[in-house]
Amino acid sequence: MSIAKTYSPAETEEKWYSYWLKHNFFRSVPDDREPYTIVIPPPNVTGVLHMGHMLNNTIQDVLIRRARMKGKNACWVPGTDHASIATEAKVVAMLKERGISKKDLSREDFLKYAWEWKEKYGGIILDQLKKLGASCDWERTKFTMDEDMSESVIDYFVHLHKKGWIYRGIRMVNWDPQGKTAVSDEEVIRKEVNQKLYYINYKVSGEDGHLTIATTRPETIMADAAICINPNDERYTHLHGKKVFIPLINREIPVILDEYVTMDFGTGCLKVTPAHDLNDYELGQKHKLPVIDILNDDATLNEKAQILVGEDRFIARKKIAVLLEEAGALEKTEDYTSQIGYSERTNAAIEPKLSMQWFCKMPELAKPALQYVLNGDVKLIPEKFVNTYRHWMENVRDWNISRQLWWGQQIPAYYLPTGEFVVAKTKEEALTEAQKIDASLTINDLTQDEDVLDTWFSSGLWPISVFDGVRNPDNAEINYYYPTNDLVTAPEILFFWVARMIMSGHELRGQKPFSNVYLTGIVRDKLGRKMSKSLGNSPDPLDLIAQYGADGVRVGMLLCSPAGNDLMFDEKYCKQGSGFANKIWNAFKLVKGWEVDESLTSNNQTAIAWFGSRFNQALTEIEHDFAQYRLSEALMDTYKLVWDDFCAWYLEMVKPAYQQGVEKQKIDAETYQATVAFFEDILKALHPFMPFLTEELWHDELFGTRAEMDCCIVAQLPVNGEVNTQLIAEIEVIKQVVEKIRNTRDTNQLSPKEALPLAIKANSAIDYSGYKTIIKQLGNVNDLSLVNDAVNGASSFIAGTDEFFITLNIAIDVDAERERLQKEKEYLSGFLRSVDAKLNNERFMANAKPEIIDNELKKKADAEAKLKIVEDSLRGLAG
Repeated sequence: MSIAKTYSPAETEEKWYSYWLKHNFFRSVPDDREPYTIVIPPPNVTGVLHMGHMLNNTIQDVLIRRARMKGKNACWVPGTDHASIATEAKVVAMLKERGISKKDLSREDFLKYAWEWKEKYGGIILDQLKKLGASCDWERTKFTMDEDMSESVIDYFVHLHKKGWIYRGIRMVNWDPQGKTAVSDEEVIRKEVNQKLYYINYKVSGEDGHLTIATTRPETIMADAAICINPNDERYTHLHGKKVFIPLINREIPVILDEYVTMDFGTGCLKVTPAHDLNDYELGQKHKLPVIDILNDDATLNEKAQILVGEDRFIARKKIAVLLEEAGALEKTEDYTSQIGYSERTNAAIEPKLSMQWFCKMPELAKPALQYVLNGDVKLIPEKFVNTYRHWMENVRDWNISRQLWWGQQIPAYYLPTGEFVVAKTKEEALTEAQKIDASLTINDLTQDEDVLDTWFSSGLWPISVFDGVRNPDNAEINYYYPTNDLVTAPEILFFWVARMIMSGHELRGQKPFSNVYLTGIVRDKLGRKMSKSLGNSPDPLDLIAQYGADGVRVGMLLCSPAGNDLMFDEKYCKQGSGFANKIWNAFKLVKGWEVDESLTSNNQTAIAWFGSRFNQALTEIEHDFAQYRLSEALMDTYKLVWDDFCAWYLEMVKPAYQQGVEKQKIDAETYQATVAFFEDILKALHPFMPFLTEELWHDELFGTRAEMDCCIVAQLPVNGEVNTQLIAEIEVIKQVVEKIRNTRDTNQLSPKEALPLAIKANSAIDYSGYKTIIKQLGNVNDLSLVNDAVNGASSFIAGTDEFFITLNIAIDVDAERERLQKEKEYLSGFLRSVDAKLNNERFMANAKPEIIDNELKKKADAEAKLKIVEDSLRGLAG
């Protein structure tokens, strides 16, 4: 391989991704290995890659690649969700551009256009994930409206209906006037909105007086069924049993009494509009009030409103305020702030609406799904989300599962001419059921329900249906891959999706669908704002990949993404990731520039032993991070191991002295072989995070000749070995020595090429004779000696608990040295006081863990030893 000056990702990424695909490295089929399974949270078929997808799928790919390298049968199932509301809106917009209106099309014709749109745009996001390096088993790609997936959804609906857990009824629902469909409570986003509070006078029937109510929705007064007052409100005792007239339309309505009314809000009088408010509906049911729905499905006023017919609700609000004022019925208006619900899909203001809908009973499904989490069978990471999950599940309401759309799985309910209905998988099966009611019925007498099922109803089956476990519950794949292992998703769909998968998993298989749910945070910009196209603060992920490389972006995303906490993204993290890739590339170039000279003898055994121990220590730390799902920390531990320990220290310890005019630098065989072996293990440890760069280097001749299938992607992860903690601790002291020698050079403006003598007054048990080679190599020391006393006239420093002296060929500024030592004495004295304060604190000593107390005692001993050295040095200067 000819070595480029810097790493160039673009060509590398295309080459190796194609290679992995060609050789089926992502492919998984059941065998005798332990399975490791992840199902992708299916992105909407309308979607394109955004920063949230980047984070989520990077995490999944790290987990799946790591499992693959551990010898597990790693299966990552990709796919997309049909996203009923969002996709139908896209198709309607496409048709509008072509001059076609949905209302002019049959269902069958509309669906042809919808499938046309899906085939053209639906695979974009999955193709974009390939640029990131996502190692999904693409042959398993599923779409929630694939024929087998839809059949599974219908089977589940029929199953729940037979149990009596699905029913049809008129209920107050959240109505999206733009999508013209019901949406669930969880799909309603609450926003604080500045509004007006309108004070409207209702004339009391048979009297000259009036009653004033305060409302934010004057456009619904035509749907009023009563005015309600609190029976304990003495201000309105005279109105008990009275009636009032609705302004503008002069319809008479009763004054009713109910303690539900809050006496200190507004005027203490409530207009009751059962058709347009959930609480009003329940109040109306209690008092047997009529329900008058004055809004069309698109939130325009209908004929029942009597005035402003055909006007949009918000335009009607402004116009009716003018009419009320002209009629002398508007007493005043006030500014008012309140929470309004908006559709998550279309951002239209939600209308409460009475509607005939299909519902799924939730209590029986929710109970076992709650227990899986509370018992720890399904772990939420981080655990802070358990309380949120419990609150949802303990307060769950029946789920409105029908949507007034055409794109989706059509509800398998078939109506008889009498209005009765039967539920069956197919129309033919429905006819059999219908003929039990009326034997004369034919298939043409049956009409299928127009509604489709909520998208979450189908995606709630995802971990089962992707393995065909609904239709064929005992097939080899579902038995092998299910339950899956880890799910990576966003907290905002914990109830939408995660809870429903747990419900369906228990209901259909008596099993949890996964063991761990890793909940990512929201990707925000460095100002803390959620990234969005509307704010213009979200970079294009593909542009980032083009600029920094997929590995650089993956590292950048993970460096700032602790589980469950929001990610404050800054492009500088991707730049840091790209810089890390170049650091590895440069280390590779350095080692590649070495040539073994068999005549040379190694004197690097200490350095080799140290890095071997440090590598094993880091592996243990990284393994622990992964066990705790602390991926950000796992990456950072790997990053420090490679950048600091390997590149900055180990390679500097062992690299041969530069020989001018020589093509390759000569090195002994032992050091060369150990370094190449270390580098190969580093590539393995890095691969889950940086798959492209590691695969590129893996195949270089530096590491020998590779067979076609001998790829880093399937190399076995390094296994933890022995750790010499004493050696690691002593090398940390040696690092301090080297750094302080370098600082001494800088302070005294000495050339790095000028060799210096070093004397050591050892107070510790460290045998410095074993570290002479490293100190001389890294500190450019030409003479290293042990002394019993301070060296007068020398520059000194402390490392660990030992004192070091450098005799410089320049005059030492005694006053400056004394000032430096005095400052260090003051610092150490203050540090000791703070440690003593803890150790003398009875509460601390009673409550602290033993290891924490031991650590404080060690800090005290170290500080006392250093303080003694400083004081001795000060006395030496004084002498």
